[in-house]
Amino acid sequence: MTTVIAAAPPRRRAATPSQLTWRSIRMALLILFAVGVLMPIYVVLVTSFKSPADFSVVDAWNLPARLSFSGWQAAWEALAPALARSLVLGVSAAVISSILGSMNGFVFAKWRFPGANVVFTLFLFGMFIPYQAVMIPLQQLMIGLNDTVPALYGIPTLIIAHVIYGIPICTLIFRNYYATAVPDEILEAARVDGAGMWRIYSSIVLPVSAPAFVVTLIWQFTSAWNDFLFALFLTDRNSGPVTYALQELASAQNPDYSRMMAGVLIASLPTLLVYILLGRYFVSGLMSGSVK
Repeated sequence: MTTVIAAAPPRRRAATPSQLTWRSIRMALLILFAVGVLMPIYVVLVTSFKSPADFSVVDAWNLPARLSFSGWQAAWEALAPALARSLVLGVSAAVISSILGSMNGFVFAKWRFPGANVVFTLFLFGMFIPYQAVMIPLQQLMIGLNDTVPALYGIPTLIIAHVIYGIPICTLIFRNYYATAVPDEILEAARVDGAGMWRIYSSIVLPVSAPAFVVTLIWQFTSAWNDFLFALFLTDRNSGPVTYALQELASAQNPDYSRMMAGVLIASLPTLLVYILLGRYFVSGLMSGSVK
């Protein structure tokens, strides 16, 4: 009878005094950065639970003497319609631009054509054009589009703008993902069996695209949800997303700080939930070759 002796795990060497010092410095810096990030969030949170009569700038750091939900109720009543419009905007822009980016990425990665590198480079230029550079031409284009099809005014116009602006980054993410995660031999075998471009994409490539889709959906949803500049010159207070409505709360002549801070938290919750629920998949998607 043969006895198998498991190898003992290697012993970890004790840290030297200099290593302990550097670890302590790094930990102290991390705690300092975390406190710097959390301080504004703390002020926003405690202010949202104060009544307007209890709030003062001097006592902004103090905990509320008594909990008040009047700010949350007022903020919800003011932001609810705009929140629904932002949800439609974020989901639609993320889904449409991700699907189009997936198709473009597949063609650039696996179904190359003459001049593909030039076209792909032109796609990438779209990522480096700031919003401010296209404000006037985009507004003129959308005004003409809304005059022709009035039903597109408001959120549909914003969806079109964000889809167009999101296609370059989505194309880049899918193109890099397909180039590394989908073997060429599988596609060649499918071609030999008579499968065409659409059949290969829908039956072979699309089912393994979940990691890249998670990355682009989170990215595009966050960009569309947090956008304020496009909303400012393409919509108005009655048709704009939640960022527009939040600006209306902040620009009041006699601002109710409790309502304003509660509105900030309400407007931030959807993107926060997206990252909490899908953050793990977002990281795995990046690590699997989506962005290189």
